[in-house]
Amino acid sequence: MASLTDNNNNQEESSPLLEKQVERAESNVAKPVKAFPDTQAPVKSPAPEHNGAAIYGWTADGLPLVHGSVVGEPIQRTQWNSALCACLGRNDHFCSSDLEVCLLGSLAPCLLYGSNVERLESSPGTFANHCLPYTGLYLVGNFFFGGNFLAPWFSYSNRSAMRRKFNLEGSCEALNRSCGCCGSCVEDEVQLEQCESVCDLATHIFCHKCALCQEGRELRRRMPHPGFNAQPVLVMIPPGEQVMGRGA
Repeated sequence: MASLTDNNNNQEESSPLLEKQVERAESNVAKPVKAFPDTQAPVKSPAPEHNGAAIYGWTADGLPLVHGSVVGEPIQRTQWNSALCACLGRNDHFCSSDLEVCLLGSLAPCLLYGSNVERLESSPGTFANHCLPYTGLYLVGNFFFGGNFLAPWFSYSNRSAMRRKFNLEGSCEALNRSCGCCGSCVEDEVQLEQCESVCDLATHIFCHKCALCQEGRELRRRMPHPGFNAQPVLVMIPPGEQVMGRGA
């Protein structure tokens, strides 16, 4: 019996299946089992360069792009819809409004100025706050100096505010575009704004009524009157009279 058990043990030890099981057990002990499948390590994105090449795009001229505009190039200004001396305006669907502006600027500039400020600020109630001081300066200037020399000092700031709000072309930029002069003023933004403010004052002093009319035409084409922004009223129409009749 002892010899039979020894033979069985020898056969079990020499069994190839047993050897494979032992090798698998040893391999499992040697190599730890991974809890998660193999994944590739995340690739780190390169750090943004400080020279602007990685943050911004580039144009064909080698200038970086920032939010769709080119850094280093001047901002394109918008030209006025009508010239300073175009008193009758333009032949479009605002033609009747241009004639009204021309009449107000010639006969009652205080009303035109108050209407312009009211449209620019887009808030009702500002008409009287600007029309009355303008009227007082207009009467004092005509009474003591024989002309409207005080009101332009009060009204020229409205032209500067319009130019900044709508990005309109100023007098210095217009001269630089047509004649090539005032180049030093156009290059510096602070100096350009100071020069344009002086030109706005000069325009109101020497061409006051034309300046008011030009501003009125521009505002009526760009902004509606604040009084037209009221809430719509719902009108209930009663049904018509109904008559009962016998069917045929």
